[in-house]
Amino acid sequence: MDAINQGITQNSIDDFLEGLASGAPTPGGGSAAAIMGAMGAALVSMVCNVSIGKKGYESAELELRAVRAQSEALRLRLTAMVADDVAAFESLMAAYKLPKLTDEDKARRGEAIQAALRSATEVPLDCTRVCAEVTSLALRSSEAGYRGVISDAGVAALAACAAARSAALNVHINAPALKDRAFAQAALAQLEKLLGACAHDSEAACTVVRGKLEG
Repeated sequence: MDAINQGITQNSIDDFLEGLASGAPTPGGGSAAAIMGAMGAALVSMVCNVSIGKKGYESAELELRAVRAQSEALRLRLTAMVADDVAAFESLMAAYKLPKLTDEDKARRGEAIQAALRSATEVPLDCTRVCAEVTSLALRSSEAGYRGVISDAGVAALAACAAARSAALNVHINAPALKDRAFAQAALAQLEKLLGACAHDSEAACTVVRGKLEG
């Protein structure tokens, strides 16, 4: 991974968006998914930070502090996944470029491709998993948080759920090429459970938010 990609999360938002819009293959959708998930986690933390210490929310403070601790940890994990996605993609591209002149070359190349494909499946699957956790935290923050920022809890849930669905597409694009079908099928089965949980929690969070805003 080159120096630009190593420091990708230290770049400005404009730089990151310019990179997404460019003709370069990285950063791409996987990195965007991780950033969306990190944004969701950051919003959960914000809801907690604003709510903690508010009059009338004393009974929710322990819950809010617990949610904040988890959302901050997940935000850091998702931020790191931006570079993980770039590294996985570049490893896969490097494997496809390996020589295939001899049978030995072909065997070595095939093994490298399968190893890279597995990583390129595991990274977005992990991103989906973490985004599902963020969506769950967003639901909890919508239930316990200060009404003045409760809409941000809904945005957090929607962002995290969208991030999970986005990361899932990278699992779907790589899993069919894996020769280890047991691993691929297990990954896809886990993916569906995670997406189901995200859909449930994001809808529940939005229902709570709308109820508080309209009540």
